[in-house]
Amino acid sequence: MGAGFSRINALTIIQTSQGLAEYLLAADSTTAKLGVVIGHDARHNSEKFAGCAAAVFMQKGIKVWWYEGLVHTPMVPFAVKDLHAAAGIMITASHNPLQDNGYKVYGSNGAQINSPVDTAIATSIARNLQPGVWGLDGSIHLRENILLSMKPKYRDALTSQSQLFQQLQNTPKFVYTPLHGVGLPFLVAAMDQIQLSTLMVPVEEQAYPDPDFPTVKYPNPEEKGALSLAMSAADRGGIKFVIANDPDADCFAVAEKLEDRWNQFTGDQVGCLLAYYIFSASPQPMNKDDCMLSSAVSSQMLGVMGQEEGFQVVETLTGFKWLGNIALELQKAGKRVHFAYEEALGYMIPNAVLDKDGIAAAILFLSACASWGSPWAKLQQLYERYGYFETMNTYWRSPNFETTSQAFERIRTFGNPYPLQVGSRKVLRWRDLTQGYDSATDDNIPSLPCSKSSQMITCWLSGIEKDQGIRLTVRASGTEPKIKCNSLQ
Repeated sequence: MGAGFSRINALTIIQTSQGLAEYLLAADSTTAKLGVVIGHDARHNSEKFAGCAAAVFMQKGIKVWWYEGLVHTPMVPFAVKDLHAAAGIMITASHNPLQDNGYKVYGSNGAQINSPVDTAIATSIARNLQPGVWGLDGSIHLRENILLSMKPKYRDALTSQSQLFQQLQNTPKFVYTPLHGVGLPFLVAAMDQIQLSTLMVPVEEQAYPDPDFPTVKYPNPEEKGALSLAMSAADRGGIKFVIANDPDADCFAVAEKLEDRWNQFTGDQVGCLLAYYIFSASPQPMNKDDCMLSSAVSSQMLGVMGQEEGFQVVETLTGFKWLGNIALELQKAGKRVHFAYEEALGYMIPNAVLDKDGIAAAILFLSACASWGSPWAKLQQLYERYGYFETMNTYWRSPNFETTSQAFERIRTFGNPYPLQVGSRKVLRWRDLTQGYDSATDDNIPSLPCSKSSQMITCWLSGIEKDQGIRLTVRASGTEPKIKCNSLQ
């Protein structure tokens, strides 16, 4: 956040909203009546930015379905579907550093916008830069509050699949942290619905919204030390489980005490555990019409699980704009989509929301724990059944876009058309989704979508005596100034 056209501020929010409004009006003559859903989290300026966006839409005669209080991000796509709105906007920067904020857009289908819609909206923004409004005017009558009506509907949707909530009397006690975000009231409501709220012990220092995130360096449950306060609280209470959401509660993390140490599960481990629980709880045997999805940097364990158990696993590009929209395409083709995840602590249960949802993931994981006891012990059983898979993720902070691009161009100079070796391992396959190259296809064109605006290189490396090979991906983050490295065995 800051002044200038390269920062997020009241002006750029207004310009973005004007472009989006004009795009929606041109695309559908019923947009004004259908309206847009607008929500915000507790970050600095989030409420102000949401108000600026609402003013633009109302000034253009478009109804605004307004969340009159703090909400977690999945509440926006949920309301878009429930109200059949033309679009949804969430003001949030998720688990980014405290100086950030963002503007997240959902289409009328309840999924994040994707290409080519995003490009068309960007073009419309560029054509509508002159501010037409700076605050609320006489069009306030076009705004309707929806928080009180949406909260019980969302809560009911989370628990609508009764087969997933069978043995709740065995649910373990747990410590919960929303990392100074908005998650607590939504998790409390969900736990009340299944009559388990007494099992939750919130971390007092982190339980309530604080946009300065005073107890953590970064409000990201993936970051080292982010769960330290929660683990300490659990140790004091003799509690073996810690669960966490990020500040806008669309991500979910969990740790289990194993004798004298805490084990924080990776996103891949949680994803595969949730997938297996959904599979095992299915009232009917799954077949090729039953689908689960994962991203291209997630573990291959889910794919092996699908092969062994008979359901289809679909791989997409990273991000829930891909997972959500491809889930919709599969549903339109007559498939049953049960679950989607990516390694960065994001999990989607499509019957509720077509986006990652940390609250839904939390109650589903707790239900699995009630059935299994120890999720760590269950994971070891899954390794015995499907093989052992290891995930090693890291990242480097990049000062700017140019440095990131230079780093990837340097990688590409190590071979022509690609390097033949990485360390002591041979390169068996090389896929560059920025350049549009895949050494494994007949025409060297990747099957996944390519984009010159995003950096992503994946190579498959030969195995050594202790493993069967590695899939290594280096990519630029789409939401943070990071270069990410994902290594899968």
